[in-house]
Formats: sequence, C-alpha cells, structure tokens
Amino acid sequence: MNSYVLWVKANPLGSAALQFAVLGTLGEWLAASCRRRRTALPFTALQLVLKAAAWALLGLVIKYGFSGMKGFTHALVDGHFLPGFLAQGLGWAFALSVFTNLLFGPQMMAFHRIEDNLIMGQRGFKGIQRAWWTLVWFWIPAHTVTFCLPVEYQIGLAAVWGLVLGLILGLSRA
Repeated sequence: MNSYVLWVKANPLGSAALQFAVLGTLGEWLAASCRRRRTALPFTALQLVLKAAAWALLGLVIKYGFSGMKGFTHALVDGHFLPGFLAQGLGWAFALSVFTNLLFGPQMMAFHRIEDNLIMGQRGFKGIQRAWWTLVWFWIPAHTVTFCLPVEYQIGLAAVWGLVLGLILGLSRA
C-alpha cells in the first residue's frame, strides 16, 4: 500500500482539510491569474491564509458530505427506490454523484460563497447561479469518475477536480 493511502486512512479528516487547503487555494490563484493575465497573488497575505483555512473547512464539509450522501444513496438502494443497475459499479457512482451534487452541492457552494465574501469583504451571491450550473456540466461527470475509485482516493481527486474547474473557469473569463 502506498504512503498516500496510508496517510489518508490514518488521517481522514486532516488529509481532506490539507488537500483542499492546498489545491483549492492554488485553484483560486490560477483562476485569478488566468483572468488577470498575471501571476501576481490576487490576495493579501492575510486573505491567502484565510482562504486556505476556508478551503480546509470546506474539505471537512465535503468529507462529511460524501460519507452522508453514500449512506443516503445506500438507503435508497436498500429501500428499492432506485433501479437495480444503480446499485453498483458505474451506475452506483453516477447515482451517488447526482445525489451529492444536486442535494448537497448547492448548499455547500452557498456556504463557500459566504466564507469567501467574509474573507474578501464582499456581500451577496453574485455568480452563484454560474457556480450552481457547474454542478450539472462539470461536477456530476467528475464525481462519477471520483466515486468509481477506492474511497481513499476520492477526496484527493475531488480537490484536484476543484483545481481543474478553477483553471477552466479562469481561462473561460480570460
């Protein structure tokens, strides 16, 4: 077993927080760099630390959300509320991704927007509808792939997907 898997198994919450703190903050910096066409840090040092902390907290929220949505989806399968082909394999990963992103995703994104607004001294939810659309066109397919992997790799890949989405959104606004 590789050291990454051992680390994630020994530190499920800490590893989720750290992976999101690093990759989420890096994704924001890359997106801002693409939009501004400069690599200068778009945050003050204090904002950078607070953003990393916000991403770490979001990593914990996502770790718990993934676990909770797995239980929810299992309950639907066990109660025969889902067709049998959604009980395993790619069907399971797709069903879990749909429920995670449509039932958990909007609230998680609103929470993250509130965090970011507090850090940046802003108000409102400008752009939240665009963020919510990513749940459909990006996150459902991305998390379908994520949920096909062993659990030890899922949070790490989710953090990487966040970085990828930051790049996509940054380049699309460049």
